[in-house]
Amino acid sequence: MRRRDKTTRPYEVPLPAPVTISLDAMGGDHGPSVVVPGVRSYLRTHGGEGVRFLLHGDEAVIAPELSRCGLTEICEIRHTDKVVAMDEKPAQAMRRGKGSSLWNAIEAVKTGEAGGVVSAGNTGALMAISKLILRMAAPGLERPAIVASWPTFKGVTAVLDVGANIGSDAEQLVEFAIMGEAFQTAVHGVARPSIGLLNVGSEDMKGNEQVRQAHAILRDGPFELNYHGFVEGDDIGKGTVDVVVTDGFTGNIALKTAEGTARYVSALLREALTSNLQAKLGAAIAMPALRRMRDKIDPSAINGGPLLGLNGIVVKSHGGADAKGFGNAIRIAVDLARSDYMTKVGANLGRLETVFEHAAPAGETTGDSPQ
Repeated sequence: MRRRDKTTRPYEVPLPAPVTISLDAMGGDHGPSVVVPGVRSYLRTHGGEGVRFLLHGDEAVIAPELSRCGLTEICEIRHTDKVVAMDEKPAQAMRRGKGSSLWNAIEAVKTGEAGGVVSAGNTGALMAISKLILRMAAPGLERPAIVASWPTFKGVTAVLDVGANIGSDAEQLVEFAIMGEAFQTAVHGVARPSIGLLNVGSEDMKGNEQVRQAHAILRDGPFELNYHGFVEGDDIGKGTVDVVVTDGFTGNIALKTAEGTARYVSALLREALTSNLQAKLGAAIAMPALRRMRDKIDPSAINGGPLLGLNGIVVKSHGGADAKGFGNAIRIAVDLARSDYMTKVGANLGRLETVFEHAAPAGETTGDSPQ
């Protein structure tokens, strides 16, 4: 019988590529008291083999947290006592933010020290400074898009933009589709994500001119995307498609409406389950299932919204996220940093530029008014 060559080890699973994640340790409502336990939560939940961290902020505050959590070996502190305030205007942050924990964390991505950055800090400042330092991934891109991982009946749907761009033309909507498709593959493992364009109806003549033009480009363009067509608001929760594309104005309203509805339903359940002793006993038994239901109906429970379109990986964590939530934002940054997301997006954005430069205007209006 032939002996196996021990040097080949055919059943060994390849080790994940090493990656360093840069953290704004002072950002958010809680700073290091959540950021450092968030690193521990990420490691406990996802393993984190080959992942190291750069923590930017006040060493006197960060070091005790690292020691308490037992993370000193895989974390390096980059001291600064300068912080961008949560209520600071983006323009002020750009002028006065150099040397802050937020600025330095992003700078580490530009210099190549880190494969991605996570911050729970000021959203406007994060976006402005990220764009200033990292620049956009393609010449035609104007601003990043924020993507939300939305729980649905079928799993998780990526919805973008959810607040970065109030108004979006057809080209920007197609850019969102390209970026959302690559994100869904990199982070949620969907091999060929289906894409839908959010509209007030499924018929071709419905919607405004921008939406109809984007629909025509996605349907007929050379992108090799799995384009489904128009979807409506109730299709998000159904999981009809893997990626839902819309402008930031509509997306943010949809997200805040869903979050508010989730809190309302949770409050009703809490009221009903604490109304008397019998209800309280039943609630105690059902609590694990109720927590799972709460996480399923609230989009904010899946923490971590990447700023797509930048020339680098930037993930925004909710300012009030707990350690588990911040750990999930780290996971998203790691997954993106280890994927071919940037290469895939770049290739399709190049095709989009060709469409707008050389092709006749797509999706010309038919004279029908938006329905």
